Amino acid sequence: MGNCIRNLSDGVVLIAADDTWIEGKAIQQLETTARLPGMHRVAGMPDLHPGRGYPVGAAFFAIGRLYPALVGNDIGCGMALWRTDLPTAKLHLDKLEKRLGNLDLPLDQDWAEAIAAFGLPPSGHERSLGTIGGGNHFAELQQLDLSYDDAALERLGIARNRLLLLVHSGSRGLGEAILREQVELFGHVGLEAGGAACAHYLARHDGALRFAEANRQLIARRMLERLRCDGEALLDVNHNLVSPACIDGRDGWLHRKGATPSDQGVMVIPGSRGDFSYLVEPLADERSLLSLAHGAGRKWMRSECKERLASRYSVEQLARTALGSRVICADRALIYEEAPEAYKAIDSVVGALRDAGLVRVLARLKPVLTYKTRGGCC
Repeated sequence: MGNCIRNLSDGVVLIAADDTWIEGKAIQQLETTARLPGMHRVAGMPDLHPGRGYPVGAAFFAIGRLYPALVGNDIGCGMALWRTDLPTAKLHLDKLEKRLGNLDLPLDQDWAEAIAAFGLPPSGHERSLGTIGGGNHFAELQQLDLSYDDAALERLGIARNRLLLLVHSGSRGLGEAILREQVELFGHVGLEAGGAACAHYLARHDGALRFAEANRQLIARRMLERLRCDGEALLDVNHNLVSPACIDGRDGWLHRKGATPSDQGVMVIPGSRGDFSYLVEPLADERSLLSLAHGAGRKWMRSECKERLASRYSVEQLARTALGSRVICADRALIYEEAPEAYKAIDSVVGALRDAGLVRVLARLKPVLTYKTRGGCC
């Protein structure tokens, strides 16, 4: 146990097995981030990959300073898992796909009361509530494939004969607007903890977290209504955020960019849309900065995916996966960018976390129907 937690240099840790794909540029970005003023420790997860200047799939603990750019432009992006009463027997994917219709359009006035119940402050981004967005966001019907702990699943109310719904989305354009404001005012130098500028950012950040959580709930409820079924939320965990924390006995700010908190209970680590997802019980550990991988992690840049895959797969072929599931994605560029081949193998990511003693695997979940876009999300 613990042989997958590697100290790369002073204050820099990487969680990875020998067979975990980690790009050299991502390591460079991790090391560079570790040298920011006030940065105490950084930790790369096994889904670590390069981002726009800063790595994705990592956690960063700073003392005395807070860095909005490390959280990024999708504040509150996260995963919500719902159990549903949709039976797994005699699945009619054509019928389910037709019932879902187009989820890219804004919610109509019938949802006004439901939106108001969240008590969100005005943001100018209300029309995006209840929509998934582009990039790697998705909503997916899943079924229990393998159970590693029947008792734990029974406590969660997860049954083999009922479908689950996993929603991955965030604060949409609101997070982008908040980051843009910060960069225009302060660049990438960060904010002094306790100052007025820091307090202003944190207030807006926390509002974006609430927006993102409301968005995932509205997406789920919208889908359940379309599918004519009931459901109940089992978990909702953000993986792009900053929060106060005590690490190594010191108080500071823990930034997570594509890193899921390991101190908030059971969570899902999804694979690509043609791979399994895993339900895990985290084992909180300061060595990983109380964080875990948030997914499989990209292996290829988006700009190179179509060139690599177009000669091998048509759009229609990518809409059907090797596991027998379907992908709804009318954006022809996006379906190549999000192809399973563009991502790391989820087993290598979860396996590294397990071997490091950071998670206990409860179940393997199989995709059934994935919604990305009918073509209007971007």
